[in-house]
Amino acid sequence: MATIYCNLNTGSGLKKLNEYLLHRSYSTRYHLNSKRSSSFLCNSKKHFHTTYRRKLKIEKGHQSQQVLSERNADYSGTTTEEEKENDVSKAILIWRAVKLPIYSVALVPLTVGSAAAYLQTGIFSAGRYFVLLASSVLIITWLNLSNDVYDFDTGADKNKRESVVNLAGSRTVTLLAAYSFLALGFMGLTWTSVEAGNMRSIISLACAIICGYIYQCPPFRLSYQGLGEPLCFAAFGPFASTAFYLLQGSTSQMNCLPLSGTILSASILVGFTTSLILFCSHFHQVEEDKAVGKMSPLVRLGTERGSGVVKVAVIALYFLLFAFGLIKALPFTCILLCALTLPLGKLVVRYVEDNHKDKQKIFMAKYYCVRLHALFGAALAAGLVVARAVTKKYVPRPIFS
Repeated sequence: MATIYCNLNTGSGLKKLNEYLLHRSYSTRYHLNSKRSSSFLCNSKKHFHTTYRRKLKIEKGHQSQQVLSERNADYSGTTTEEEKENDVSKAILIWRAVKLPIYSVALVPLTVGSAAAYLQTGIFSAGRYFVLLASSVLIITWLNLSNDVYDFDTGADKNKRESVVNLAGSRTVTLLAAYSFLALGFMGLTWTSVEAGNMRSIISLACAIICGYIYQCPPFRLSYQGLGEPLCFAAFGPFASTAFYLLQGSTSQMNCLPLSGTILSASILVGFTTSLILFCSHFHQVEEDKAVGKMSPLVRLGTERGSGVVKVAVIALYFLLFAFGLIKALPFTCILLCALTLPLGKLVVRYVEDNHKDKQKIFMAKYYCVRLHALFGAALAAGLVVARAVTKKYVPRPIFS
């Protein structure tokens, strides 16, 4: 047995044992490597999912910020407007309530009418001019104050901080002040008409005041029907300008100055520019007017088409100017000087076209129209005066004597 045991193939047994041990160590390393690789894969997956979740959170954050920014952009206009309105000082509100530039509508008809009378008669009464100017300013003050009162009654000026009623805090006081100014102004106009001995002028001025009354006062309130511009044209154009022409041309020798094509043409141009101021004053309050049923032209047309109307109106103004020059209703000096205001007319058109959707900026449109009205009226009056100085004697064709 010992011999058999010793004769066994020792090499083959050791070889098998060695193979067994190698196989076992390989299996052990394989399982260890598998565990390590699987743990590495799990850690990689966990890292990937963590990173992905972070990216998703970041993307969601960016998306939410983008949505908020878009919403803020949508409401930024309103917020900015409210902040701007709240930041307006009381001094600026009082300045807006006084509407000092608007009083050019009292100055221009009087100046143009006086210049037309001077062209025909060579006479100018400075004392009468300043009495008429003071009376006209009082009438315009009545228009502004009563307009604020009746717009306050209808709710149109509910959020209008520069309304005199809102600033004064009393509707009754504002209304009493308005009609006191009307009484004083009409007394001045009546006294001047009696002193000049011309009753046609006071009738014409009374018609102008009636136009102002039915424009805004109850029970008429024709401005709520969109008829403010025609009434404004008639009041400040043919009625007021012609009345001032008659008053300044009336003397002890001539108290029946004939109505000529010159004064009628000039009064039409004055009425045109005055109506343009009123039309452009509606741009920034379309929503408020619509809410209270005030059907102004801008409520009916919209701001975009309204800007087109402004362009047509300015073109028509200068077309009429040159047409009156061609038929010799106006002297050449008037045409020449008024033509110099054409760049300002273009500025008005461009400003309205560019800003008719911007409620804050379009507020200034009426003041650009005031500048055009004042400068055009000054050029028209200067042209009439220069024509008299050049010709020494101007005899226009009378239409009504």
